[in-house]
Amino acid sequence: MLSPLSKTTAPAECEATAAPQVRHLRQVLLWPLRLLPVRGASGTHARPWQVLREMGDASPWREVVDEYTGERDRFHERHYNEFITFLPYVQQFLYGEGRASRDADDDGGGSPMRVFRRRDIAAVRVVPRPGDAPITLSIVHIDLYFFFDVDVVLLNVEVSADELSLPQAHEVLYRFGRGYPPGWDAQGRALHCMASVEWLGPDGEVRVRSDAQQREAFLAHVCEHRAPRIAAHWAFLLEPMVADHSGSDGRLRYRQIEYYRMPLMAYLALDDPRALTRADFIRLGLVTGAGRGGSDASLPFGEEHLADFEQRYCYDRFWANTGAAPNTRYLCCGQALVVIGDAKSEFFACRDRGVLAQFRHQHFLLFLIAHFQKAALLMFSDRLVEALKRLDISRPDSVKRFKREIRACFEGFLRFTHRYWFHEVSEQAQARALFSLCATHLGTDALYLEVKERIADMNDYLDADSLRRQANTVVRLTVVTIFGLIGTVTTGFLGMNLLAESDAPMTRKLWIFAVTFIVTTVLTVYTMSKSKRLSDFLDALSDERLSLWAKIKALAAVWRPGVD
Repeated sequence: MLSPLSKTTAPAECEATAAPQVRHLRQVLLWPLRLLPVRGASGTHARPWQVLREMGDASPWREVVDEYTGERDRFHERHYNEFITFLPYVQQFLYGEGRASRDADDDGGGSPMRVFRRRDIAAVRVVPRPGDAPITLSIVHIDLYFFFDVDVVLLNVEVSADELSLPQAHEVLYRFGRGYPPGWDAQGRALHCMASVEWLGPDGEVRVRSDAQQREAFLAHVCEHRAPRIAAHWAFLLEPMVADHSGSDGRLRYRQIEYYRMPLMAYLALDDPRALTRADFIRLGLVTGAGRGGSDASLPFGEEHLADFEQRYCYDRFWANTGAAPNTRYLCCGQALVVIGDAKSEFFACRDRGVLAQFRHQHFLLFLIAHFQKAALLMFSDRLVEALKRLDISRPDSVKRFKREIRACFEGFLRFTHRYWFHEVSEQAQARALFSLCATHLGTDALYLEVKERIADMNDYLDADSLRRQANTVVRLTVVTIFGLIGTVTTGFLGMNLLAESDAPMTRKLWIFAVTFIVTTVLTVYTMSKSKRLSDFLDALSDERLSLWAKIKALAAVWRPGVD
């Protein structure tokens, strides 16, 4: 249960002391991207994980055989605790139906989620601001999450560091997870992102450096493509996937689907969490970075704007001096989920049963589900917009393609709803509250209803259009039948032997048949071409309110040029 908290303040004498030390920091980035459909060799829709498998050594990504489908000695108690946290339908989404189900994953029979990992990056060296000392963050893992039947991929990067000052932690959280620089200052220095980022290999060698300071390259790319240029270090990390507007060759192509700031989770272990000021908590919860000059004493925004911060963003069930992990506070704004606790607490720092284990397992999956749902909904919305952009009603092939795309989008949305969409993921109070807090700030419920309504409107339009076409066809057939009835009754009244040609030579019979067939076909086609005007004439003929002269004019209009 979310509970209000009296605003945390620090004693005045603490303000003059050194900034609190973060004994251990974990940062988890989760970047949703839209995947463009991939065509296989047979022309069918290929699964992106199949493409990565086929690349073999040409790709640094390898599929993860997780603890639930691997050997028993890799399955630990923390994995068991993670599993039982979730409700059965969420377990099926996350883990499938057993080890044998992996054999059926390509047709959706197993777990709908596939995970790939690269192990060629061991650390990342960052410089928050020009002139700052470099900070080296250890890479815990770098993963890609794919989902069956949804063209979305989530890049997951988890890093860790020890013994940072609180301002350093602020800057790392604030600046690291940005797909590209949002701008530059008057001196040409990139704003709000790291001054420098270097991915380091296992041997310490620099694999790639960031290019955020190359302003002209980013400006030229947006000018040419009307799409942002992904920074070099993130583009490198995603290879062999390539940005759709990058000009690089690659079967797996992606587009940005959300804001360039990557959603993040953070775990901070401090000596005394109670020593943090209210401004510290606000800066951590809203991920605003350190204050000017590294000072965190002032609020990042106006007091009135932040008056309800504790009620809206804090989960304070464990913010007390008692319990296994005393003074543990959770902060969530949707784009960030941050947990702060006491480094001296054994349970808070335990990676097998404690808060750290929960952060890396249960809470990570809660965060992943919420952001996957939002990304999938945005992907469906994008598909609708693109289908409309490609529609040219003057071309029948474009209309047919539009109908196929809308029908496919509608079918995909139905499968998403029944496979991935749920409001409750757990009956455990903490997990349920954190998921609700995250989903509420992300606005996924309102987004779902909006996308559902748009897709339903499109589908209703197609249904109405099909009914209209069927009705027009029925009208035309009715007109042909009515006017054909005249000839049918006439020939039937006179008899089938109107022309006594039964003893005529076969050649004459064939000529008579051919002429009759051609005349009948021409009359039928002509009647079909005039069927709409003839239908209007029949309507006028059956209207008792019209005069004889009006009915004659309606008949003449059948052959009048320009009448529709």
